[in-house]
Amino acid sequence: MKQRSAVTVLVVEDDANDVLLLKRAFRKAGTEPFPVIHVVNDGESAVRYLGGVGEFGDRRSHPLPDLVLLDLKLPRMSGHEVLAWRSEQLPLIRIPVIVMSSSQEASDIARAYDCGANSYLVKPVELEVLVEIIGALQGYWLRFNETAAVTEPRTFGTRLAT
Repeated sequence: MKQRSAVTVLVVEDDANDVLLLKRAFRKAGTEPFPVIHVVNDGESAVRYLGGVGEFGDRRSHPLPDLVLLDLKLPRMSGHEVLAWRSEQLPLIRIPVIVMSSSQEASDIARAYDCGANSYLVKPVELEVLVEIIGALQGYWLRFNETAAVTEPRTFGTRLAT
């Protein structure tokens, strides 16, 4: 088992209730170390956060995440567009992105994987199921999964996917 100090999770979700449920599920899952959770509520903010642009330029306050939980249906830029942008940013393709969406549409799932998602999960209705999912995510993606170091690029383009 690999030993990690503080881990960071970026949650990209526009529904405040879903954010609260995710935070609660992380607490109830009780996996150590407890991650630092950063939240942005639209796709453009996700791109700025990942790119270290604007208000997210200070990496001590807004470190690159060890894991991204990404909704698909987002304002300003969809989750699919965020994934497509990320696929063009070589250092960022090493950061695991787990899509958590209410959509069970085969076309949404296929497109998410085509755009570079590492996993696709349908948001559960019950909190206990979400706790189980979060515990499994933390165990696999944050404790056991070996990742290549992500280095800061000299510059990031913030071109929005079209």
